[in-house]
Order: sequence, then C-alpha cells, then structure tokens
Amino acid sequence: QAQLVESGGGLVQAGGSLRLACAASGRPFSRYTMGWFRQAPGKEHELVAAITWSGRSTYYANSVKGRFTISRDNAKNTEYLQMNNLKAEDTAVYYCAADTSAPYRTTASSSTVYDTWGRGTQVTVSS
Repeated sequence: QAQLVESGGGLVQAGGSLRLACAASGRPFSRYTMGWFRQAPGKEHELVAAITWSGRSTYYANSVKGRFTISRDNAKNTEYLQMNNLKAEDTAVYYCAADTSAPYRTTASSSTVYDTWGRGTQVTVSS
C-alpha cells in the first residue's frame, strides 16, 4: 500500500528554520514527481513546491521563492522541504504528495495533479 509520512513540523519563531521530511513507501516513488502543499485555517490548499523524479526540475510558489528549498533522496525514498526565514504567514499544515499517474516526468509545474497524499504535519511560526 502506497504511503507518505511527513515529519519535522513544529513551533518556531519568525526568522527561524525547519526541515520537513516525507518518507515514501509501497510504490517506486523515486520515479514520480513529488510536492509539498500547505493549508492554513480559512485558506485554500496551496502548492508550495514540487520536484521531478530526477530533481532536475523544481517549482516554487512565489510566496516561498528564495526561502524554501525542495529536494529528494531517491535512495532513501524521502523528500525534503528546507524552510528558512519563516514568517507567521507560513503557519499551516504541510502535506507531502506524489503524482503517480506517470513516471519520469521532466517538468515540475503548478498544473501537476497529485493522487497520493500524506496526513500532514503542523508548522506554526510565532511572530
């Protein structure tokens, strides 16, 4: 059974850093585009960042460009989101997701449809 499990969330002061991890199992996730989403109370689900299977193509929402970095270690079946210079508006539940509809995509974009999701990890940034 395909499974994505997030970790690394927590409480941090504004300006601080956190590193989220997503451990994948049950399918060959090393072949698929993966992403990080977030949802804050009262706000829509937002794609934060995405990365293709090779890591050569990445996508970032404008709100996190220059502060967040997505990466992956296919040998460990793990995806990461390094978050620096965190702001209060980054407070949200962060979800890991994968697009398993087609392997070996070459471009990460905002139009990718994700079909496998983790349960989320809470990130709270105090101002």
